[in-house]
Amino acid sequence: MKDLIASFSAHLQDALQTLQNFQFKAPDRAIQNVMITGLGGSGIGGSTILDLTINEAKVPVTVNKNYDIPAFVGRHTLVIACSYSGNTEETLQAVAKAEAQGAMIACISSGGQLKAIAEEKGYNCLSMIGGNAPRSMFAYPFTFLLYYLRAFGVIGSDPQTAISGAIELLDAEENNIRQDSEKLAEKLQNTTVQILANAGYIGVAARIRQQLNENAKMLAWEAEVPEMNHNELVGWEGGSNQYSCLFLRNDSDNPRNLKRMDIIREIIGEKTPHVFELQSKGANNIERALYLIHYGDWLSYFLSELNQVDIMDIKSIDLLKSELSKIPL
Repeated sequence: MKDLIASFSAHLQDALQTLQNFQFKAPDRAIQNVMITGLGGSGIGGSTILDLTINEAKVPVTVNKNYDIPAFVGRHTLVIACSYSGNTEETLQAVAKAEAQGAMIACISSGGQLKAIAEEKGYNCLSMIGGNAPRSMFAYPFTFLLYYLRAFGVIGSDPQTAISGAIELLDAEENNIRQDSEKLAEKLQNTTVQILANAGYIGVAARIRQQLNENAKMLAWEAEVPEMNHNELVGWEGGSNQYSCLFLRNDSDNPRNLKRMDIIREIIGEKTPHVFELQSKGANNIERALYLIHYGDWLSYFLSELNQVDIMDIKSIDLLKSELSKIPL
Protein backbone atom coordinates (compact mmCIF):
# COMPACT_ATOMS: atom_id res chain seq x y z
CA MET A 1 0.00 0.00 0.00
CA LYS A 2 2.85 2.39 0.77
CA ASP A 3 4.11 2.20 -2.81
CA LEU A 4 0.58 2.71 -4.17
CA ILE A 5 0.06 5.81 -2.03
CA ALA A 6 3.43 7.15 -3.17
CA SER A 7 2.34 6.59 -6.79
CA PHE A 8 -0.76 8.79 -6.54
CA SER A 9 0.46 11.50 -8.91
CA ALA A 10 1.77 8.82 -11.29
CA HIS A 11 -1.71 7.26 -11.29
CA LEU A 12 -3.21 10.65 -12.18
CA GLN A 13 -0.75 10.97 -15.05
CA ASP A 14 -1.51 7.45 -16.27
CA ALA A 15 -5.23 8.21 -16.15
CA LEU A 16 -4.67 11.25 -18.36
CA GLN A 17 -2.68 9.11 -20.78
CA THR A 18 -5.53 6.61 -20.92
CA LEU A 19 -7.93 9.39 -21.91
CA GLN A 20 -5.72 10.43 -24.81
CA ASN A 21 -6.16 6.99 -26.36
CA PHE A 22 -9.85 6.59 -25.57
CA GLN A 23 -12.41 6.47 -28.39
CA PHE A 24 -15.49 8.21 -27.00
CA LYS A 25 -18.94 7.33 -28.31
CA ALA A 26 -21.22 10.36 -28.33
CA PRO A 27 -24.75 10.04 -26.87
CA ASP A 28 -27.68 9.68 -29.26
CA ARG A 29 -30.04 11.88 -27.21
CA ALA A 30 -30.04 14.80 -24.82
CA ILE A 31 -28.88 14.29 -21.23
CA GLN A 32 -31.22 15.78 -18.65
CA ASN A 33 -29.65 14.32 -15.51
CA VAL A 34 -26.73 12.18 -14.38
CA MET A 35 -26.50 9.41 -11.79
CA ILE A 36 -23.10 8.10 -10.67
CA THR A 37 -23.46 4.68 -9.07
CA GLY A 38 -20.76 2.89 -7.09
CA LEU A 39 -19.69 2.01 -3.55
CA GLY A 40 -16.64 2.06 -1.31
CA GLY A 41 -13.30 2.82 -2.90
CA SER A 42 -14.95 2.63 -6.31
CA GLY A 43 -17.78 4.98 -5.43
CA ILE A 44 -16.08 7.71 -3.40
CA GLY A 45 -14.90 9.38 -6.59
CA GLY A 46 -18.53 10.13 -7.36
CA SER A 47 -19.06 11.79 -3.99
CA THR A 48 -16.04 14.06 -4.42
CA ILE A 49 -16.85 14.91 -8.04
CA LEU A 50 -20.42 15.79 -7.09
CA ASP A 51 -19.13 18.41 -4.65
CA LEU A 52 -16.54 19.82 -7.03
CA THR A 53 -18.83 20.20 -10.05
CA ILE A 54 -22.12 21.22 -8.42
CA ASN A 55 -21.65 24.88 -9.33
CA GLU A 56 -20.74 24.03 -12.92
CA ALA A 57 -22.94 21.10 -13.91
CA LYS A 58 -25.56 22.04 -16.50
CA VAL A 59 -27.95 19.31 -15.37
CA PRO A 60 -28.60 17.68 -11.97
CA VAL A 61 -25.97 15.14 -10.87
CA THR A 62 -26.68 12.60 -8.12
CA VAL A 63 -24.73 9.80 -6.47
CA ASN A 64 -26.22 6.36 -5.85
CA LYS A 65 -24.83 3.76 -3.43
CA ASN A 66 -27.47 1.06 -3.48
CA TYR A 67 -28.98 -1.86 -5.39
CA ASP A 68 -31.99 0.27 -6.27
CA ILE A 69 -32.11 3.44 -8.37
CA PRO A 70 -34.37 6.51 -8.29
CA ALA A 71 -37.59 6.53 -10.27
CA PHE A 72 -36.46 9.56 -12.29
CA VAL A 73 -33.81 7.52 -14.12
CA GLY A 74 -34.92 7.16 -17.72
CA ARG A 75 -34.03 7.63 -21.38
CA HIS A 76 -32.45 11.03 -20.79
CA THR A 77 -30.40 9.92 -17.79
CA LEU A 78 -26.68 9.25 -18.06
CA VAL A 79 -25.72 6.53 -15.58
CA ILE A 80 -21.99 6.23 -14.87
CA ALA A 81 -21.26 2.92 -13.16
CA CYS A 82 -18.02 2.65 -11.14
CA SER A 83 -16.76 -0.72 -9.93
CA TYR A 84 -13.03 -1.37 -9.76
CA SER A 85 -13.42 -5.15 -9.77
CA GLY A 86 -16.39 -5.01 -12.11
CA ASN A 87 -18.21 -7.46 -9.86
CA THR A 88 -19.76 -5.25 -7.16
CA GLU A 89 -23.22 -6.77 -6.84
CA GLU A 90 -24.98 -3.57 -5.81
CA THR A 91 -23.55 -1.73 -8.83
CA LEU A 92 -24.39 -4.53 -11.26
CA GLN A 93 -27.99 -4.59 -10.06
CA ALA A 94 -28.22 -0.81 -10.32
CA VAL A 95 -26.95 -0.99 -13.91
CA ALA A 96 -29.48 -3.68 -14.80
CA LYS A 97 -32.30 -1.54 -13.42
CA ALA A 98 -30.99 1.53 -15.24
CA GLU A 99 -30.95 -0.44 -18.48
CA ALA A 100 -34.52 -1.54 -17.87
CA GLN A 101 -35.50 2.10 -17.48
CA GLY A 102 -33.82 3.00 -20.77
CA ALA A 103 -30.88 5.02 -19.40
CA MET A 104 -27.62 5.69 -21.22
CA ILE A 105 -24.77 3.78 -19.57
CA ALA A 106 -21.06 4.54 -19.23
CA CYS A 107 -18.66 2.43 -17.15
CA ILE A 108 -15.42 2.66 -15.18
CA SER A 109 -13.83 -0.67 -14.28
CA SER A 110 -10.70 -2.79 -14.44
CA GLY A 111 -12.59 -5.86 -15.63
CA GLY A 112 -15.17 -8.33 -14.34
CA GLN A 113 -18.82 -8.44 -15.27
CA LEU A 114 -19.23 -4.70 -15.65
CA LYS A 115 -16.53 -4.43 -18.31
CA ALA A 116 -17.92 -7.51 -20.07
CA ILE A 117 -21.39 -5.92 -20.15
CA ALA A 118 -19.92 -2.69 -21.55
CA GLU A 119 -18.04 -4.53 -24.28
CA GLU A 120 -21.06 -6.64 -25.21
CA LYS A 121 -23.43 -3.68 -25.42
CA GLY A 122 -21.06 -1.07 -26.79
CA TYR A 123 -21.05 1.23 -23.75
CA ASN A 124 -18.29 3.74 -23.15
CA CYS A 125 -15.92 2.04 -20.69
CA LEU A 126 -12.75 3.49 -19.22
CA SER A 127 -10.38 0.90 -17.78
CA MET A 128 -7.38 0.77 -15.48
CA ILE A 129 -4.97 -1.87 -14.25
CA GLY A 130 -6.59 -4.47 -11.98
CA GLY A 131 -5.45 -6.50 -8.99
CA ASN A 132 -5.09 -3.75 -6.39
CA ALA A 133 -7.27 -2.60 -3.50
CA PRO A 134 -9.97 -0.32 -4.95
CA ARG A 135 -9.15 2.38 -2.40
CA SER A 136 -5.62 2.61 -3.80
CA MET A 137 -6.85 3.40 -7.31
CA PHE A 138 -8.80 6.57 -6.50
CA ALA A 139 -6.91 8.66 -9.10
CA TYR A 140 -8.44 6.72 -11.99
CA PRO A 141 -12.19 6.96 -11.33
CA PHE A 142 -11.76 10.55 -10.16
CA THR A 143 -10.08 11.55 -13.43
CA PHE A 144 -12.38 9.39 -15.56
CA LEU A 145 -15.52 10.86 -13.99
CA LEU A 146 -14.36 14.38 -14.77
CA TYR A 147 -13.67 13.29 -18.35
CA TYR A 148 -17.12 11.73 -18.77
CA LEU A 149 -18.86 14.82 -17.42
CA ARG A 150 -16.91 16.99 -19.87
CA ALA A 151 -17.32 14.61 -22.82
CA PHE A 152 -21.07 14.29 -22.30
CA GLY A 153 -21.40 18.07 -22.06
CA VAL A 154 -22.34 18.24 -18.38
CA ILE A 155 -19.41 20.50 -17.43
CA GLY A 156 -17.41 22.87 -19.57
CA SER A 157 -14.01 22.97 -17.87
CA ASP A 158 -11.12 20.87 -19.12
CA PRO A 159 -10.21 18.17 -16.57
CA GLN A 160 -6.79 17.63 -18.11
CA THR A 161 -5.70 21.16 -17.19
CA ALA A 162 -6.90 20.78 -13.59
CA ILE A 163 -5.39 17.30 -13.13
CA SER A 164 -2.07 18.36 -14.65
CA GLY A 165 -1.89 21.24 -12.19
CA ALA A 166 -2.64 18.87 -9.33
CA ILE A 167 0.16 16.55 -10.40
CA GLU A 168 2.66 19.42 -10.29
CA LEU A 169 1.39 20.50 -6.88
CA LEU A 170 1.53 17.01 -5.36
CA ASP A 171 5.01 16.31 -6.70
CA ALA A 172 6.27 19.60 -5.26
CA GLU A 173 4.61 18.98 -1.87
CA GLU A 174 5.21 15.24 -1.53
CA ASN A 175 7.92 15.38 1.12
CA ASN A 176 6.08 18.01 3.17
CA ILE A 177 2.85 16.00 3.01
CA ARG A 178 4.58 12.86 4.26
CA GLN A 179 6.36 14.63 7.10
CA ASP A 180 3.33 16.61 8.26
CA SER A 181 0.91 13.68 8.05
CA GLU A 182 3.26 11.49 10.08
CA LYS A 183 3.32 14.09 12.85
CA LEU A 184 -0.46 14.43 12.78
CA ALA A 185 -0.88 10.63 12.92
CA GLU A 186 0.94 10.60 16.27
CA LYS A 187 -1.54 13.14 17.63
CA LEU A 188 -4.62 11.30 16.36
CA GLN A 189 -3.57 7.85 17.53
CA ASN A 190 -5.90 6.23 20.09
CA THR A 191 -8.75 8.64 19.35
CA THR A 192 -12.01 8.44 17.42
CA VAL A 193 -11.70 11.09 14.74
CA GLN A 194 -14.29 13.53 13.49
CA ILE A 195 -13.33 15.01 10.12
CA LEU A 196 -15.08 18.33 9.76
CA ALA A 197 -15.34 20.01 6.34
CA ASN A 198 -17.14 22.94 4.83
CA ALA A 199 -19.89 22.36 2.29
CA GLY A 200 -18.25 21.40 -0.99
CA TYR A 201 -15.61 19.18 0.61
CA ILE A 202 -17.70 16.63 2.50
CA GLY A 203 -16.83 14.04 -0.16
CA VAL A 204 -13.15 14.65 0.56
CA ALA A 205 -13.83 14.24 4.28
CA ALA A 206 -15.64 10.97 3.57
CA ARG A 207 -12.66 9.71 1.57
CA ILE A 208 -10.29 10.44 4.45
CA ARG A 209 -12.68 8.73 6.87
CA GLN A 210 -12.82 5.65 4.64
CA GLN A 211 -9.03 5.48 4.55
CA LEU A 212 -8.84 5.63 8.33
CA ASN A 213 -11.48 2.87 8.47
CA GLU A 214 -9.82 0.48 6.02
CA ASN A 215 -6.11 1.27 6.29
CA ALA A 216 -5.75 2.17 9.97
CA LYS A 217 -8.69 0.09 11.29
CA MET A 218 -10.07 3.12 13.14
CA LEU A 219 -13.59 4.36 13.71
CA ALA A 220 -14.14 7.88 12.38
CA TRP A 221 -16.91 10.03 11.02
CA GLU A 222 -17.30 13.12 8.88
CA ALA A 223 -19.48 16.20 9.41
CA GLU A 224 -20.33 19.20 7.25
CA VAL A 225 -20.50 22.90 8.07
CA PRO A 226 -23.00 24.53 8.30
CA GLU A 227 -25.33 21.50 8.65
CA MET A 228 -23.60 20.11 11.74
CA ASN A 229 -24.09 23.46 13.48
CA HIS A 230 -27.80 22.71 13.70
CA ASN A 231 -27.56 19.32 15.42
CA GLU A 232 -24.27 17.49 15.84
CA LEU A 233 -22.51 20.40 17.52
CA VAL A 234 -24.73 19.79 20.55
CA GLY A 235 -23.54 16.17 20.56
CA TRP A 236 -20.09 17.44 21.50
CA GLU A 237 -21.55 18.13 24.94
CA GLY A 238 -20.77 14.44 25.40
CA GLY A 239 -17.25 14.84 24.02
CA SER A 240 -14.09 13.85 25.84
CA ASN A 241 -10.39 13.35 25.18
CA GLN A 242 -11.13 9.98 23.59
CA TYR A 243 -12.28 11.97 20.55
CA SER A 244 -10.37 14.20 18.17
CA CYS A 245 -11.52 16.69 15.56
CA LEU A 246 -9.71 17.41 12.30
CA PHE A 247 -10.83 20.58 10.51
CA LEU A 248 -10.31 20.66 6.73
CA ARG A 249 -9.89 24.25 5.60
CA ASN A 250 -9.67 25.77 2.13
CA ASP A 251 -9.16 29.31 0.86
CA SER A 252 -12.24 28.81 -1.33
CA ASP A 253 -14.58 28.05 1.59
CA ASN A 254 -17.50 30.38 2.19
CA PRO A 255 -16.21 33.20 4.44
CA ARG A 256 -19.19 32.81 6.74
CA ASN A 257 -18.45 29.11 7.15
CA LEU A 258 -14.81 29.88 7.93
CA LYS A 259 -16.02 32.12 10.76
CA ARG A 260 -18.27 29.29 11.92
CA MET A 261 -15.25 26.98 12.01
CA ASP A 262 -13.34 29.40 14.21
CA ILE A 263 -16.19 29.43 16.72
CA ILE A 264 -16.76 25.65 16.48
CA ARG A 265 -13.10 25.02 17.20
CA GLU A 266 -13.39 26.92 20.48
CA ILE A 267 -16.54 25.01 21.46
CA ILE A 268 -15.10 21.58 20.65
CA GLY A 269 -11.79 22.57 22.22
CA GLU A 270 -13.54 22.76 25.58
CA LYS A 271 -14.41 19.05 25.31
CA THR A 272 -11.17 17.60 23.93
CA PRO A 273 -7.58 18.79 23.61
CA HIS A 274 -7.25 16.91 20.33
CA VAL A 275 -8.35 19.59 17.86
CA PHE A 276 -6.34 20.09 14.67
CA GLU A 277 -6.53 21.90 11.35
CA LEU A 278 -5.44 20.80 7.89
CA GLN A 279 -5.14 23.66 5.40
CA SER A 280 -5.29 22.63 1.75
CA LYS A 281 -3.01 23.95 -0.98
CA GLY A 282 -3.79 24.54 -4.63
CA ALA A 283 -4.98 27.09 -7.16
CA ASN A 284 -8.46 25.61 -7.64
CA ASN A 285 -10.91 23.23 -5.97
CA ILE A 286 -9.64 20.13 -7.79
CA GLU A 287 -6.05 20.79 -6.76
CA ARG A 288 -7.12 21.49 -3.19
CA ALA A 289 -9.27 18.37 -3.02
CA LEU A 290 -6.53 16.10 -4.36
CA TYR A 291 -4.02 17.65 -1.96
CA LEU A 292 -6.25 16.83 1.01
CA ILE A 293 -7.00 13.33 -0.30
CA HIS A 294 -3.32 12.51 -0.77
CA TYR A 295 -2.55 13.89 2.69
CA GLY A 296 -5.33 11.70 4.10
CA ASP A 297 -3.91 8.64 2.38
CA TRP A 298 -0.54 9.16 4.01
CA LEU A 299 -2.21 9.94 7.32
CA SER A 300 -4.02 6.61 7.22
CA TYR A 301 -0.77 4.81 6.33
CA PHE A 302 1.14 6.25 9.29
CA LEU A 303 -1.77 5.50 11.62
CA SER A 304 -1.78 1.89 10.41
CA GLU A 305 1.89 1.69 11.37
CA LEU A 306 1.26 3.21 14.80
CA ASN A 307 -1.73 0.93 15.36
CA GLN A 308 0.33 -2.08 14.27
CA VAL A 309 -2.37 -3.38 11.94
CA ASP A 310 -2.26 -5.01 8.53
CA ILE A 311 -3.10 -2.16 6.17
CA MET A 312 -4.29 -4.56 3.47
CA ASP A 313 -6.55 -6.65 5.70
CA ILE A 314 -10.30 -6.29 5.09
CA LYS A 315 -11.42 -9.58 6.61
CA SER A 316 -14.69 -8.10 7.87
CA ILE A 317 -15.68 -7.10 4.34
CA ASP A 318 -14.51 -10.46 2.98
CA LEU A 319 -16.64 -12.26 5.57
CA LEU A 320 -19.68 -10.21 4.64
CA LYS A 321 -19.22 -10.95 0.94
CA SER A 322 -18.70 -14.64 1.66
CA GLU A 323 -21.94 -14.85 3.63
CA LEU A 324 -23.86 -12.90 0.97
CA SER A 325 -22.56 -15.22 -1.75
CA LYS A 326 -24.50 -18.05 -0.09
CA ILE A 327 -27.75 -16.18 -0.63
CA PRO A 328 -29.13 -16.12 -4.19
CA LEU A 329 -29.73 -12.64 -5.62
